[in-house]
Amino acid sequence: MDARRMPSEDVVAKTLRETSGALGIPTRPKVIDFNARLKEKRRAGARTIALRVVAVVAAVAAVCSLVWLLFLSPVLRLETSQISVTGGNEWVSGDDILAIADKQSGKSLLLVSVKDVTAQLTNIPGVTEADVTKRYPHGLSVKVSAQQPAAMLKASDSQMVAVDSRARVLNTVGHTSTKGIPVIEVKDVEASLKNKSVKEALKVLGGLSDSMRSSITKVTASTQDSVTTELNGGEHVVVWGDSSDLKLKMAIVDKILSDPDVIGDKTQVDVSAPSRPIIK
Repeated sequence: MDARRMPSEDVVAKTLRETSGALGIPTRPKVIDFNARLKEKRRAGARTIALRVVAVVAAVAAVCSLVWLLFLSPVLRLETSQISVTGGNEWVSGDDILAIADKQSGKSLLLVSVKDVTAQLTNIPGVTEADVTKRYPHGLSVKVSAQQPAAMLKASDSQMVAVDSRARVLNTVGHTSTKGIPVIEVKDVEASLKNKSVKEALKVLGGLSDSMRSSITKVTASTQDSVTTELNGGEHVVVWGDSSDLKLKMAIVDKILSDPDVIGDKTQVDVSAPSRPIIK
């Protein structure tokens, strides 16, 4: 092969063509500085981390501020002056009710447990029901249902003590009227509060209507299944048995005693077995 006929390549011209710019002016090949790129990448990473830290700090600060606002600041703080109490009577002191509710004063309403306050209120002797309602932003409404004593326990020393249907002492009678409250004669008041027969009698008496309670002149209970009440000085005697099915027993007794054709000249009504009442 004749070397003179082989195509020749101008290396210099080729290089100029490959490195020429848009205007045909030769440019220098780009050189990458890896150290600079690494530093730039590290700076970008540091900025990202800093932004994340700032975001976390801001979020924590916001949560802390919200917690302080809702639970520690005066914004929702329960004030004693904003606690209202209703439902007490001469046997259940309104001061005792307020004392329990006032234990929550100074707390955020969000921290006040209505369930706990209600449980404490129903533990007061004589309280049968309690309703506690939060009144935002600073108040608490307390309403209780207080019963009259289920009976007066009269000891041999003539001391009389008022007790509720759960055998809890209300208070020793002073000048409070005991009219219409049944009396149970016992040897010892304290011992009788643990006596099953007395406790069952109190359940029965506590569930009777006011009109029937006011007509009771004597209560006996030799056993817990033989609670008996004497009405109007012996005009009628009602044998209740125990406190089970009391509403049904009351309805039967009312129907019998209110119908002269049914009671006739009989004096005793036995509803200890309400499905088979006995009149004699």
